[in-house]
Amino acid sequence: MHAAVIERLGAVIAGIVVAAVAFYALYKDWRAEGTENQVFKLMLLLLGLGAVLALLAGLNVIGFSPPKGA
Repeated sequence: MHAAVIERLGAVIAGIVVAAVAFYALYKDWRAEGTENQVFKLMLLLLGLGAVLALLAGLNVIGFSPPKGA
């Protein structure tokens, strides 16, 4: 296997795991009140969105540019 394939596979797997855990924690903590909890929810949301972006990049949906001369 090439290093690029291994890197993309790792990004896809990590993106799935991190997004699932972040969104599950956000779901469980949704009803919490208070300023500190609101900041925590915002951080979980950003973590989940970043994981989705890593997943999409690993799947070549975003961030792909064709080789020069193609």
